Amino acid sequence: MDYQEDYKFWRLVYQLITEHDYRLIQMSTDQKEIWLEKSENKQAQLIRILQKDLDWSNWMQRDIQLTASNGERVRKQMIRGEVNVVNIYVSAYPPVDDYEFRLDSAYLTENQKTNVHSYIIDRTNVDQELVRIGSRLQIDLDIPIITDQFDQAAEALKRDTLSYAVQKVKSEKSLFEYGKPFFTYLFIIVQVAMFLLLEAAGGSTNTSTLIKYGAKFNPLILEGEWWRFITPIFLHIGVLHLLMNTLALYFLGVAVEKIFGNSRFLFIYIVAGLFGSLASFLFSPNISAGASGAIFGCFGALLYFGLIYPKLFFRTMGMNVIVVIAINLVFGFTVPGIDNAGHIGGLVGGFLATGIVHFPKKKKPIMQLLFLVGSGLLVGGILAYGFNHPNQMVDEQSIAIMAKEYVQMEEYEKAEDLLTEYIDENQSSTKILFLLSFAEIKSGNLTDAKAHLIKVIELDTTFHEAYYNLALIYLDENDVANAKRNVEAALKINPEQDDYRKLLQDINEWEKDFGGGQ
Repeated sequence: MDYQEDYKFWRLVYQLITEHDYRLIQMSTDQKEIWLEKSENKQAQLIRILQKDLDWSNWMQRDIQLTASNGERVRKQMIRGEVNVVNIYVSAYPPVDDYEFRLDSAYLTENQKTNVHSYIIDRTNVDQELVRIGSRLQIDLDIPIITDQFDQAAEALKRDTLSYAVQKVKSEKSLFEYGKPFFTYLFIIVQVAMFLLLEAAGGSTNTSTLIKYGAKFNPLILEGEWWRFITPIFLHIGVLHLLMNTLALYFLGVAVEKIFGNSRFLFIYIVAGLFGSLASFLFSPNISAGASGAIFGCFGALLYFGLIYPKLFFRTMGMNVIVVIAINLVFGFTVPGIDNAGHIGGLVGGFLATGIVHFPKKKKPIMQLLFLVGSGLLVGGILAYGFNHPNQMVDEQSIAIMAKEYVQMEEYEKAEDLLTEYIDENQSSTKILFLLSFAEIKSGNLTDAKAHLIKVIELDTTFHEAYYNLALIYLDENDVANAKRNVEAALKINPEQDDYRKLLQDINEWEKDFGGGQ
């Protein structure tokens, strides 16, 4: 029995697994061939160790080719561009014929993506070959010398090696299976239910409905409706938006909730959604809603996993996670209408929230405290800046939407105040001036409304609604001539408008009956 080779074989495997973080991925039924993997070692992502007495170099050459084929299959599974395989034979003696030339250079597969570097450890060259292999792997290797009881030493090493490998696999697997998803499914149910409620209440794409049910809307947040930092997480704009976010939440949420457990996932998801809304509040004045920020928070949680367990992260999901994040961010920057500020805010928020709660049954008090303090300072800074610079948090569109909401609720004075304040601090536009004139008409302030409508027409001579409203004011003043002139201008711009035609007809009939006006 080759107990001496057994000892060398298992000593080498044991050292690579326990001291250098290689992972056992394949083992033959007779336990004489083992494949190890360590993707982060560019010089040798794969190691194949075979214990066999080598007789002829021709057999070894065929075996090297088979090793390359197997390495190529593993490379494809690893989704790697190129792979280096270190192929080690543990044999009592080298082949009896010439073999050195077969080891002088690496064997390369036809597609030139898998390289096999082969070595032979025999009884005459152990130290020398370990130095050569260690140089290739960029590590130090040694096989302590013993003179007897090779069988007992080999058996002990085998037992310890396999026990360690199994325990390591269980330990890594347990990181991904701590919790059972609950809140993921609950959030999916809630967002679907809220979507149906929005549809029934006026439509999920209706601006008024979205505002009523809690969309992120900066003017109302500035008025004190802070709950709008949270409620947008559960609202979606249109069925496609709901479908995409529901699918993303299902796949990402389940994974994150399994890793971090229910309560941690709940905290991560809500905090990420909050940060997404805060970032959107700070950088985007548009109305927004959706779970995207919270979902990006799940990506942030996985990045935190990568921070704490980088080797395991990149060996399993790392590159996929990074690529998906990059694609989504590029998509968000290039496609209009996507609130990328909310996505980035959610990503940062998810990372920070995960740092606060860390991993189940594990604690890093100082680091967790730093994450908590940092998160608090960031939230405070965003809120302080936003509420101290309210004009930068809104734009013309959001002001117009808010004014229309006030008008719809017949709160005309509020609409006047809002629009007047905006005009005083910003360059007036025809849209805002017209809305202000409309609110003034409704509140009976016809003098200011008339002045603002004249200003609208000066800025835009094609604004037919302004001509029409101005005609109505002139009629109220019994200035029939100016009323007729303005309604004719409106009808000339938009001849299809029935209201304009009817008003002109009424004026003409009035003139026939009373002989004209002023």
